[in-house]
Amino acid sequence: MESSKKDIISKLQKDILLWQGFTPPPTGEAKGIGLGELENAFPNGVFPTGAIHEMLCPTPEHTAATGGLVGGLLSSLMKQGGACIWISTSRRLFPPALKAFNVTPDRIIFIDVQRDRDVLWAMEEALKCQGLAAVIGEVREISFAQSRRLQLAVEDSKVTGFLLRTDLKKLSSTICVARWQISPLPSAAEPGLPGVSFPRWQVDLLRVRNGNPGSWQLEWIEGRFVPVMEEKEERVFIQTA
Repeated sequence: MESSKKDIISKLQKDILLWQGFTPPPTGEAKGIGLGELENAFPNGVFPTGAIHEMLCPTPEHTAATGGLVGGLLSSLMKQGGACIWISTSRRLFPPALKAFNVTPDRIIFIDVQRDRDVLWAMEEALKCQGLAAVIGEVREISFAQSRRLQLAVEDSKVTGFLLRTDLKKLSSTICVARWQISPLPSAAEPGLPGVSFPRWQVDLLRVRNGNPGSWQLEWIEGRFVPVMEEKEERVFIQTA
């Protein structure tokens, strides 16, 4: 009897996920976008494409770190073709830097507008274009109703959207599939090599619809995300007389 209840609950959970657009990958088909264990936080253990992801960027440092992580995600999203549109009122991304994430800048269409409402309008229209791989919009704030319009746009096109919010004074609720905050971490120096090493991030999933929030540390090495391993501190003990 107990086993029967568990089966019924499991079936209901799978049905609810399907109704909400979280479809598991076909049998035998590779899943994921390359985020490793982090992807287990999402329903079915799959990064939700065809949805809107909300990224919190309270400082310029967070915005830069978020741009780097999004660049790594774009390298996977754009493998099947399609361009990306990046919309903002004050562009902060340095396009040539995308080459570090295997994304050629000429595949990114940058749109600069004057007001936040123009960003949201352009983003909504862009998300309706099925030929795009992703759409990124930088805004100060957004209402629940406005986020709902963006979600409705991707339900037909299956384009993935990233909403970068830079003003957190009035952090309103949204219908976005997940709320992220990306913080920069110091890179680890490579033995025998001078200068800055591979980029690292503290990735906090603050809210995941039907998923499990959590925190991870990731590093971008040789074109892929890898978890940051705990580094052993080398200690030298000096014997004094």
